[in-house]
Amino acid sequence: MSSHPLAAYGWDEGWADAFAPYAERGLLPGRVVRVDRGLCDVVTEAGTVRADTEFVVPRDPLKVVCTGDWAAVDPEGLDPRYVRELLPRRTAFVRSTSSKRSEGQILAANVDHAVVAMSLAVELDLGRVERFLALAWESGAQPVVVLTKADLVPDPVALSYLVQDVTTTAPGVPVLTVSAREGEGVGDLAALLGQGTTVLLGASGAGKSTLANALVGQDVMDVQATRDMDGKGRHTTTTRNLLLLPGGGVLIDTPGLRGVGLFDAGGGVGQVFTEIEEYARHCRFQDCAHEREPGCAVLAAVDDGDLPVRRLDSYRKLVRENQWIVAKSDARLRADIRQDWKRKRAEGRAAGEAKRGRGEWRPTPPR
Repeated sequence: MSSHPLAAYGWDEGWADAFAPYAERGLLPGRVVRVDRGLCDVVTEAGTVRADTEFVVPRDPLKVVCTGDWAAVDPEGLDPRYVRELLPRRTAFVRSTSSKRSEGQILAANVDHAVVAMSLAVELDLGRVERFLALAWESGAQPVVVLTKADLVPDPVALSYLVQDVTTTAPGVPVLTVSAREGEGVGDLAALLGQGTTVLLGASGAGKSTLANALVGQDVMDVQATRDMDGKGRHTTTTRNLLLLPGGGVLIDTPGLRGVGLFDAGGGVGQVFTEIEEYARHCRFQDCAHEREPGCAVLAAVDDGDLPVRRLDSYRKLVRENQWIVAKSDARLRADIRQDWKRKRAEGRAAGEAKRGRGEWRPTPPR
């Protein structure tokens, strides 16, 4: 399939097989490179076309047309042209739209790598790194953390400490330092990404547009200066754009993300905190909450200095948040969580009375 006109955009035999029923209808395959207000740009064998998305507007927000989708579009000669169908996605990067709602927002489709850009111009937020990584693992993509603006940390020792902090926070994830303006580290990142589709994620001011320009090899994205007071930037990128990389593969650049809410990312959280999940296997109780239960291997690891308190606090926070989001759309899970809260409150009262000499605390056995 390397000779196919869309091979550079990721077309392969798997996509060809999935598209076969639509080819029989005379439709053309194409990849969505940009979505904008009911219309989208789709790159096809004959070039990029503007297509209407009226026929692919489902009620489920996770099934709307997204940059990176493979689509079946009308053949040439029709005006207007429509996207008639979307091919099933292999992967999807999804976040929660709001902490008060249970809806998800898809940011990119059919991605192989998720690059999390974190600026070294400001203090590193390790908790934010963990959030991004949980969503990236859950999406099915391979996460990569890129510490941008490395030229602002000229001391190699200080830079190595920052890299070590992130490496500890991101087990199993490559961590690279890049100075896009100086061209340092860009080649290593391009080589790591290789073929496939990469989505570039991060907050405003993280240097995503500058990094995208460096990877593409030309100024395809506008760049604006960040504020000196806090290192934050304005939304230079306002849409998600799919760009060809000169060394192979494609890049989806995304707008800066102020909020990174989890959306049904329990598996992703587990992969981010693999060491806690491993300790938890040795807890006395199967449903141990790692708070005050006797025989808790996780708390023992904290006491021994093997597990940082910050990691455990972050793990608890993300687990609770993910449970809350999932429970909003799952009545049975809501009931289980309420029952669990009641049990913990009862245990807390019993433990308090035991300390005051009024009784003996016995934890509720696991269900």
